Amino acid sequence: QVQLVESGGGLVQAGGSLRLSCAASGRTSSSYCMGWFRQAPGKEREFVAAIRWNGDRAYYAESVKGRFTISRDNAKKTAYLQLNSLKPEDTAVYYCAGAWSIVVVTSAYEYDYWGQGTQVTVSS
Repeated sequence: QVQLVESGGGLVQAGGSLRLSCAASGRTSSSYCMGWFRQAPGKEREFVAAIRWNGDRAYYAESVKGRFTISRDNAKKTAYLQLNSLKPEDTAVYYCAGAWSIVVVTSAYEYDYWGQGTQVTVSS
């Protein structure tokens, strides 16, 4: 089993920044894709960003492209999501997830492990 724990969420004003972290423990391996998803109240969970196991390729949702950056440090077993130029519509619970895949995956159904989520609230 793999455990994922997110941190770094909080309340920030529009235009501000946050850095989310996702620490992995348990039967971890660097050979998996890491992704971030978010879910706002009353909405379905949506893809935000994902990064390949070795960090050489990343994909982003159009709504966050140019504002968010995903990265990973396999030595620390940690993935990150840098959130810049935040907007009120970015308010959601953000989840990190791991998929046993050597390619980048963007569908939630393809992810095997999930964290408990961290709340990000952007005030206008």
